[in-house]
Amino acid sequence: MSALKIKKGSNKHSAYNLRPTFSDHVESHTLAVVVDNEAGVLARVIGLFSGRGYNIESLTVAEIDHEGHRSRITIVTTGTPQVIEQIKAQLGRIVPVHEVHDLTVEGAAVERELALLKVEGSGERRVEAMRLADIFRANVVDSTLESFVFEITGTPEKIDAFSELMRPLGLSEVARTGVAALARGKVRH
Repeated sequence: MSALKIKKGSNKHSAYNLRPTFSDHVESHTLAVVVDNEAGVLARVIGLFSGRGYNIESLTVAEIDHEGHRSRITIVTTGTPQVIEQIKAQLGRIVPVHEVHDLTVEGAAVERELALLKVEGSGERRVEAMRLADIFRANVVDSTLESFVFEITGTPEKIDAFSELMRPLGLSEVARTGVAALARGKVRH
């Protein structure tokens, strides 16, 4: 008896689609999660990520409704489309979670991040750092004879670009807030 020679995947002669239906393409998504502002909620949300091996690239949390005791957690994470859907479903099942929005797929969103960068140097390097800061609309929030501290707000890509340009000029420290994001236009819930 001869062995069947079936190639993996379907072709025009096959009645079965043997190709996997899931994507292995890793994407970055920004999730906005509205939760009760109470002790332990952030730990539960983060525990979901760490317990399943999901990575968090950026995390910001702030109270958005003082009277209603609600906070908004903005999470930037990466994964395949199936992993992102699984994350959203699992977040929605946590009791103090009220809303989960994937700003990446729900339409246009505005994302901003704040960073402080300390640049040490003198002479021509200081002049060049100031010139670049002006181009990037970064503000000087502290200055000594040896260093500047710049404040910059913008997309993560803008902050990355500014950091890379400051590195050869004496960049010594960076502090970043993480992404804050809102959907553009009318509320879509």
